[in-house]
Amino acid sequence: MVDKRHMVGARIRNLRESNGLSQRKFCMMIDMNRTYFSEVEKGKRNISLDNLIKIADGLNIGLEDLFRDM
Repeated sequence: MVDKRHMVGARIRNLRESNGLSQRKFCMMIDMNRTYFSEVEKGKRNISLDNLIKIADGLNIGLEDLFRDM
Protein backbone atom coordinates (compact mmCIF):
# COMPACT_ATOMS: atom_id res chain seq x y z
CA MET A 1 0.00 0.00 0.00
CA VAL A 2 1.27 3.46 -0.90
CA ASP A 3 1.49 5.73 2.12
CA LYS A 4 -0.24 9.10 2.27
CA ARG A 5 3.01 11.08 1.98
CA HIS A 6 3.74 9.47 -1.39
CA MET A 7 0.16 10.06 -2.54
CA VAL A 8 0.21 13.74 -1.57
CA GLY A 9 3.65 14.20 -3.13
CA ALA A 10 2.52 12.62 -6.40
CA ARG A 11 -0.62 14.78 -6.39
CA ILE A 12 1.47 17.94 -5.89
CA ARG A 13 3.83 16.93 -8.71
CA ASN A 14 0.94 16.17 -11.10
CA LEU A 15 -0.77 19.48 -10.36
CA ARG A 16 2.48 21.43 -10.72
CA GLU A 17 3.34 19.75 -14.01
CA SER A 18 -0.19 20.21 -15.36
CA ASN A 19 0.32 23.94 -14.80
CA GLY A 20 3.52 23.79 -16.87
CA LEU A 21 5.76 24.69 -13.92
CA SER A 22 9.23 23.34 -13.28
CA GLN A 23 10.23 22.66 -9.69
CA ARG A 24 12.69 25.54 -9.88
CA LYS A 25 10.14 28.06 -11.11
CA PHE A 26 7.43 26.90 -8.72
CA CYS A 27 9.74 26.99 -5.71
CA MET A 28 10.80 30.52 -6.60
CA MET A 29 7.12 31.52 -6.86
CA ILE A 30 6.25 30.16 -3.41
CA ASP A 31 9.61 30.88 -1.74
CA MET A 32 10.39 27.28 -0.84
CA ASN A 33 13.71 25.43 -0.91
CA ARG A 34 13.80 23.28 -4.06
CA THR A 35 15.61 20.35 -2.43
CA TYR A 36 13.02 20.21 0.35
CA PHE A 37 10.19 20.52 -2.19
CA SER A 38 11.66 17.70 -4.32
CA GLU A 39 11.75 15.42 -1.27
CA VAL A 40 8.11 16.31 -0.49
CA GLU A 41 7.07 15.41 -4.05
CA LYS A 42 8.88 12.07 -3.72
CA GLY A 43 7.14 11.36 -0.40
CA LYS A 44 10.46 11.33 1.46
CA ARG A 45 9.77 14.33 3.66
CA ASN A 46 7.02 15.36 6.04
CA ILE A 47 5.40 18.70 5.28
CA SER A 48 3.85 21.27 7.57
CA LEU A 49 0.37 22.67 7.18
CA ASP A 50 1.90 26.09 6.47
CA ASN A 51 3.87 24.67 3.53
CA LEU A 52 0.85 22.76 2.21
CA ILE A 53 -1.05 26.06 2.22
CA LYS A 54 1.81 27.77 0.32
CA ILE A 55 1.74 25.02 -2.29
CA ALA A 56 -2.04 25.09 -2.67
CA ASP A 57 -2.01 28.88 -2.97
CA GLY A 58 0.79 28.71 -5.55
CA LEU A 59 -1.28 26.27 -7.60
CA ASN A 60 -4.43 28.38 -7.16
CA ILE A 61 -6.33 25.48 -5.62
CA GLY A 62 -7.96 24.80 -2.30
CA LEU A 63 -6.04 22.87 0.32
CA GLU A 64 -8.60 20.07 0.09
CA ASP A 65 -7.68 19.53 -3.58
CA LEU A 66 -4.30 18.17 -2.49
CA PHE A 67 -6.11 15.30 -0.75
CA ARG A 68 -8.83 14.56 -3.30
CA ASP A 69 -9.45 10.85 -4.03
CA MET A 70 -7.47 9.56 -1.04
